[in-house]
Amino acid sequence: METAFSCGTSPIIGLRFSLHPMADNFVEIIKGALSKADTSNVWMHTDDVSTVIRGKEIHVFDTAKAIVLHAAKTGTHVAFNGTFSVGCPGDTAGDVYLEKDDVRLNEPLVKDLRQYVSSQFALYPMNNPDYMSVIYKEVERAKEQGVFNTSMHYASGLHGDIHEVFTFLEESFSEARSAEHRHLVMTVNMSINSPSHKGGA
Repeated sequence: METAFSCGTSPIIGLRFSLHPMADNFVEIIKGALSKADTSNVWMHTDDVSTVIRGKEIHVFDTAKAIVLHAAKTGTHVAFNGTFSVGCPGDTAGDVYLEKDDVRLNEPLVKDLRQYVSSQFALYPMNNPDYMSVIYKEVERAKEQGVFNTSMHYASGLHGDIHEVFTFLEESFSEARSAEHRHLVMTVNMSINSPSHKGGA
């Protein structure tokens, strides 16, 4: 569990995720993606089910996008399932990474990689009685940024270039929480290089 109690003013952000390459050499693809991404700005631990990364928001999203892109550039159909969390009282593992500067280490290495992604996300503003207005606002933001795909039960669809989708997700995760309501959970599911994608780059 992640905690809002941290050194400085920035809360620690956590992401637990799993990669699912649809290929016989899935272990090679997963380990390759984890090793090729620069993870020196985040705390990371991998077990037999998933991987967790923790640190400053800017570095968690930077690292996550790089890992997904390194898996995607193999051309394999890859699924990504992740849960972002902030503000949940718990352990403090990784707090030291909040002292890192704000230089995105992976962005210069992946910014020229183009990748279409079909995605779904859901926001859970914890303890916020006005949670639906928060969710509606972020859906409108997705429409304004041109990454909204469709409405659906229990999630909202996103699609487009992976850089634009991740930019929206990072912005939405920041905007959907406040000083009064700090605990936020966001789930993200992505499908990349799927044979079923139509019109994807």
